[in-house]
Amino acid sequence: MQKQSLRLLAATCLGLSVSAGTAHAANWSDNFVGYRYSPSYTEPTNPETITKNILSFTHASGYDYGQNFLNIDILQSSSNDPTNGGSRNESSTGGATEAYLTYRHQLLLDKVFDRDLAFGPVKDVALTAGFDLSTKNTAFAPRKRLLVLGPTLKFDVPKGFVDLSLLWGKEWNHCGLGAPACPEANVAFDPQWIVSLAWGLPFQAGRVPLKFQGFANYNSKKGRDYADVATEPEILVRASLMADVGQMMFDKKNTLWVGVGYEYWHNKFGNRYFGNGAKKDGILTTAPALQVEYHF
Repeated sequence: MQKQSLRLLAATCLGLSVSAGTAHAANWSDNFVGYRYSPSYTEPTNPETITKNILSFTHASGYDYGQNFLNIDILQSSSNDPTNGGSRNESSTGGATEAYLTYRHQLLLDKVFDRDLAFGPVKDVALTAGFDLSTKNTAFAPRKRLLVLGPTLKFDVPKGFVDLSLLWGKEWNHCGLGAPACPEANVAFDPQWIVSLAWGLPFQAGRVPLKFQGFANYNSKKGRDYADVATEPEILVRASLMADVGQMMFDKKNTLWVGVGYEYWHNKFGNRYFGNGAKKDGILTTAPALQVEYHF
């Protein structure tokens, strides 16, 4: 079942990447494969830190009336995050595999209504819609399905972008542990509010071309979980400082980027307490990472 889900997710990713590039005549586009590594990740209820190697594909493009963003991460854990039926054994390299897909579309309202919607530091207003899909071959067997919709303020910056979104979100997910841990295998969480800040800011430090990029999300409570325990608000920040090594070494701008990143995740997935009131392990991630991007 997990293998079928992974195949379905991979096929969905491929279809979306093709449609994102062909549904509209793109005015600009950027595609890259990325890699990041850290030994400091965590997972809810797991007391161990987990090494993860993460391979990603990202597509971003813009057309006359909007923008597309597609990302898929394939996350390979160390055995401290075991597969279904496996056990924690740091001497073994095998661990769980997760696939996580994100798609967002922005419809630029100034283009749609043919009027200037700029005000103050805001250059445009967009309507953002999209979804997340995920699957992971652990005993928990999560299968996240998230829909989002809401307005985005696009700020006027000299280079790059800064976007602030207020999104309505609705999530469905799965727990394969069974009772008593998960009396309900499938849960439709309550709607939640998601405040999302995303940025990509290129700049120059002497002769070194750099960019500071990332996102910060605040997700409100989403009702009760599989064990009928109240969820808590969560905060996820993922940021990186990258150097354009391709330009410096090979005179090929925006080809090879190398840098460092950092992930902060508080109340991961809305987790905080067990039903008995005890605080869960693994709900706070503070993970410095090494990152590489190859653009094509």
